[in-house]
Amino acid sequence: MEPLLKNTVATDWITILIILSLLFLVLAKSVFYSRFLNFIILPFNNKYIFMYNKKEKVMNWFNLFWGLFLIINFSLFVYLALDVFQVSELTSDNLAYPWMMAGLILFLFIKLGMQLGNGYIFGIQKIITEVIFKKLSYFNYSGIIMFLANIILTYIFIGSKAVFYVAILLILLVNVIGWITILRNHQKLITNYFFYFILYLCALEIAPLVLIGSYLKD
Repeated sequence: MEPLLKNTVATDWITILIILSLLFLVLAKSVFYSRFLNFIILPFNNKYIFMYNKKEKVMNWFNLFWGLFLIINFSLFVYLALDVFQVSELTSDNLAYPWMMAGLILFLFIKLGMQLGNGYIFGIQKIITEVIFKKLSYFNYSGIIMFLANIILTYIFIGSKAVFYVAILLILLVNVIGWITILRNHQKLITNYFFYFILYLCALEIAPLVLIGSYLKD
């Protein structure tokens, strides 16, 4: 039998990232205990949306903690996905993870800026802010799935495509639940700006997923 060479990922720096992201999770729970409890059941009960949608909006410490938690784990999830699909020319680069994190942050800021800009142009800033809050809440929640997947892919089932696909399915499920909530609560807005809504879906929601999926497939 000939030995098979398999690309492995060093776990020391990944362990530090997981502990750091867990720290943000603990901070969110400790400082905002009641809000954390409502948030943690978000896909099963949208009480969190009704309670906080009209209050602090997008920019607050709770969302900041969860945002940092999400960015760390989302970037790591993409990095581990590249390793799972053996894109070694990228994962072998020591700066691969920082570049992925920087790219993710840039993409999220551009996307947020475009959403707020369109809200200002159409004179619907308040409604757009509510939509962003709801989307961001479900997207932040999917960071929990990425966090668990990262742990499993790093320490338990290393390089498992099954774990990756299950994680992707659960992430999509959580965000689909969020989209259903948004569509149900903002039917009038979508009807009035239907053309813009279709352009938004194609440009900022579907296109990135298609590009990432095509890249991983190649």
